[in-house]
Amino acid sequence: MLSNTTDLSATPFIVRRSIRLLTRGIFRIVNNFGAVIIAQRERQAALTILRSLSDRELRDMGLSRSQIAGGLAEAAKDRARLQKLARRT
Repeated sequence: MLSNTTDLSATPFIVRRSIRLLTRGIFRIVNNFGAVIIAQRERQAALTILRSLSDRELRDMGLSRSQIAGGLAEAAKDRARLQKLARRT
């Protein structure tokens, strides 16, 4: 009789490890894609809010209209750098 091939205890270690690594890789790709979409939505929401403020309100925060997009881009870079550092630990 043929042995049951669905029994994971009979599966060679290398095959199980390969499946585990493939699953992790797929999960990371999906997770990173979701993180990119969330970050883009957050940036768009922040941009909308800042653009709706008056010049005086922006000045109270120490910003001018010309600094809005650049400031958000810089904040996104800082956040990405901090997230990479957090993943390493």
